[in-house]
Amino acid sequence: MHRKLRLRNREDFSRIYRGGKSFANGQFVVYWSKQPSADPFRLGVSASKKIGNAVVRNRMRRMIKEIVRHQANRILPRTDFILIVRKPATEMKMKEMEKSVLHVLKKAGLLKGTANTKEKRAD
Repeated sequence: MHRKLRLRNREDFSRIYRGGKSFANGQFVVYWSKQPSADPFRLGVSASKKIGNAVVRNRMRRMIKEIVRHQANRILPRTDFILIVRKPATEMKMKEMEKSVLHVLKKAGLLKGTANTKEKRAD
């Protein structure tokens, strides 16, 4: 994943947590907000110490970034979002994790062509 597509500043994370919307499933939580400067989108991944040691947390971050990289053409442009990893995700295989990430992104309306995004465009 390109460096310009990553959220890194504490201010950006705080802005999204404070003013963004959130959706969740059993393995992930996504917080997101529209951001005109984010082209095409920016991603932040949060994995707390509760899910495991540094090896586990970093592996989860790498896997999520790879999933998002493969799905980049399906994600709505000009969006900042943060994916928070929950403990059950550490037990998942890559394919299961991909389905779960896509599920939470679809639930949030962040994928192109989903029912939620069509409703939001009509507003």
